[in-house]
Amino acid sequence: MSGDVLSQAEVENLLSSMDEDVEESLAAPPPTLAARPREKVSVYDFKRPERVGKEQMRALQTMHEGFGRNFGAALSGLLRSIVEVKLTSVDQLTYSEFVFSLENPTCFNLINAEPLEGQLILDINPSILFPIIDRLLGGNTSSALPDRRPLTEIELRLVSRITSLFLNEMQNAWENVVHLELSVERVESNPQLVQIIPANEVVVLISFELIVGETRGMINLCIPFNSIERISNKLTSNSWASFSKRPPTTESIHNLTSRIAEAPVEVAVELAQTKIATSDLIGLRVGDIIASEKDVNQPLIVSVEGRAKFHARPGQCKGRKAIEVISPIEAKQFDLPPVSQNQVATEKATAS
Repeated sequence: MSGDVLSQAEVENLLSSMDEDVEESLAAPPPTLAARPREKVSVYDFKRPERVGKEQMRALQTMHEGFGRNFGAALSGLLRSIVEVKLTSVDQLTYSEFVFSLENPTCFNLINAEPLEGQLILDINPSILFPIIDRLLGGNTSSALPDRRPLTEIELRLVSRITSLFLNEMQNAWENVVHLELSVERVESNPQLVQIIPANEVVVLISFELIVGETRGMINLCIPFNSIERISNKLTSNSWASFSKRPPTTESIHNLTSRIAEAPVEVAVELAQTKIATSDLIGLRVGDIIASEKDVNQPLIVSVEGRAKFHARPGQCKGRKAIEVISPIEAKQFDLPPVSQNQVATEKATAS
């Protein structure tokens, strides 16, 4: 038992050694961690989740750039004035952010787009809408803006002509992706009273700037993500290229053929080729003969718009000089560019 029990001196030695270890650990600097490579951290905002991919956003931007040009041309014809339409941005944001960024009152159009789910929104800013209405009624676009107020019944009828043009060009722009049946369900003046989707739902906002004379204004097209979610796979660069090419129809082939058949073309017959000096060319007079090495039995070459197409032999028909087509020339056999007249002289008959 005496070997298992510590003496008082041994207990004091153990306590003192423990105090020394604690003091050394407190005095020593903290151990340094091995240097790690800095990792890239991406910020993610849960209030504005990016549900539409970058490829789909690029496809939407490309599609509506062409739409803006076509809509500007159509609107110019309606107003009989030069109208410029520019695509300014294609962004993702929440529906509440979109609604609270608009003026009140405004022209807030709810659009049905079959076969897409839900509704789209077309907002026309009053700063450009009232000058357009004034232009339709015979005025000019530089008139003073009226007070902030909702549209009257007559003004709504005039605005329907603008929205009809917009929807028609939009239908053409989306034709390669999906055939849309677009119609305006109703027009509201206070956008904050319209709740077509939850406030935190993601939408794609496509903004255009209209320039009519010295007047500028914005037109916004709001597309909820749930409306295009089912067709998002068609809004890719690969499928975009495939959808942009449509096979020709029987009607288009017939129209193209009938128009080409009526187009005039130039037909030329080459009798022979030879080379002469420039001094001899300058000294040519009526009655001079140019000799060539071409055999009279060799066929002539008939060119259509400068391209060799047929072999022929010379002759007469009803007292006039003529040629008889012998055979066609294959493209690989004789596909040469048009010959310059200052390099080749054509064999001429002796003038009588």
